[in-house]
Amino acid sequence: MTITLEQLVQVARAKAAADRATLPAAELRKRIGDAGALDRRPGRLASALRRDGMMVIAEVKGASPVAGQLRGSYDPAAIARQYEAAGAAAVSVLTEETYFGGSLEALEQVVAAVQIPVLRKDFIVEAYQIEQAALAGASAVLLIAEALTATSLGELVAVAHEYRLDAMVEVHRTESVASAVAAGSGIIGVNNRNLESMTVDWRYAFELIADLPSEVVRVAESGISTSAQLAELAEAGYDAALVGSSLMAADEPGHALRRLLGEVLP
Repeated sequence: MTITLEQLVQVARAKAAADRATLPAAELRKRIGDAGALDRRPGRLASALRRDGMMVIAEVKGASPVAGQLRGSYDPAAIARQYEAAGAAAVSVLTEETYFGGSLEALEQVVAAVQIPVLRKDFIVEAYQIEQAALAGASAVLLIAEALTATSLGELVAVAHEYRLDAMVEVHRTESVASAVAAGSGIIGVNNRNLESMTVDWRYAFELIADLPSEVVRVAESGISTSAQLAELAEAGYDAALVGSSLMAADEPGHALRRLLGEVLP
């Protein structure tokens, strides 16, 4: 299946509009206050990724537009617990429904199941989606620089911080790095997947590392499936990697993560 970032953003806007019709923004914000969501400890994702060694954000998702269905029916919470036990620094939950088989319900289940930070990964283009993540109990949200203007990116990072969420800003093109840094999120991910062609080259991360300030948390994303790759990325200066498809396609995602982190398993 071939789909562009622009199409994915259009789908995300339509879904947010449908969700808002069911739960208006004012009511959503009231529920956030009633739930005490603003009492969360900020900086959890950034702190988790700044630890010594190469950290892994392990992802929960059911499918991808390129790989198709990664597994049949599954329990997001059970897989997240496997990841936590295997040494994941954080869990990413892909909540996009149409092409990635995700949901906000899966995000809520994972948040309730683990003690490590949980990232909402989606095509976030408006504050309402960040507020949904806050209500679900997430620690952070993903923002894609190429899907947003520099102004809106900065505004959405500010909204995330208002709700005491970290924001991880994802870039693919060199020209997006400056706006990502200026947005002030403190966490920048380099996506090895070209979101226009959907092709992946895991070595692409090496091309952008020199553009990323040393003070930000630097995360490599997509196409990573071996401990040798993690070692090369760490040597280049990355603090963490986000790994999804290779784990979710494995019979035992937790075992796959242990092997990725260098543990020798029978």
